[in-house]
Amino acid sequence: MTGLEGLAGISEALAALGIAGNSGPALVFTFIAVFARVGAVVTLLPGIGEQTISMRTRLALALALSAAVWPMLAAHAELPGADWAPTAPGLFLVLAAESVAGLVLGLALRFMLIVLQLAGSIAAQSTAISQIAGAGVTPDPMPAMGNILVMAGIALAVTLGLHVKAAIMIAWSYEMLPFGRFPDGADMAAWGTASVARGFALAVTLAGPFVLLSFLYNVALGAINRAMPQLMVAFVGAPFITGAGLALLFLAAPVMLRIWTGALDEVLADPLALPR
Repeated sequence: MTGLEGLAGISEALAALGIAGNSGPALVFTFIAVFARVGAVVTLLPGIGEQTISMRTRLALALALSAAVWPMLAAHAELPGADWAPTAPGLFLVLAAESVAGLVLGLALRFMLIVLQLAGSIAAQSTAISQIAGAGVTPDPMPAMGNILVMAGIALAVTLGLHVKAAIMIAWSYEMLPFGRFPDGADMAAWGTASVARGFALAVTLAGPFVLLSFLYNVALGAINRAMPQLMVAFVGAPFITGAGLALLFLAAPVMLRIWTGALDEVLADPLALPR
């Protein structure tokens, strides 16, 4: 199946609004509908959709992506003629459906960024350095270790062509989420539950080395305290776990980001796939 076949339902959707032919108003409406979906995706897109990015920059990127996707719809949809007079409720429903579809796609990508945040928070809690906060790209406060992972992940994703992959994903999304149709509620509920479960499992997997280090540290500390009750093991062990956590972050971060970018590419290739 090709991407053009995925756009086949657009003609039927526009025909239901009484649209047939090619005219200026129809082209404008199609572009606005595309922009409604693309704009919702850009709002939640990692890196581009962060609050630290200015609204004008996000708007310009949304318009650029819409201009890239729009010709495919304009060329393969039956658009209205000069006497086109659609009803306002019909147009509103189409734009609302496109916005909802864009939010679903954007959430699929935003979940992947939350995975890095959660992995960093688990790693920081495990290595007793969660009190060290850092200002990052997200408005939510989180440990410096989480900020490092999030910023590194965003930089790596953008370097690997996140904006290009996102444009391809949006173009293919008309096969998964047909033009002008609201997503099925039951399917979205199942997908959301499975995506959250997959994200949490991935976050725990990424933070696994830090959890293991914390376990070994506490076991060793308990054994030392048992052998020498007079020794203040907390004062001896605190610098060790902090230094070991930072050293482990230096060694494990490349592997963690490689696993994360692979999972992100899977989501970009099929954002609505149910995790196995």
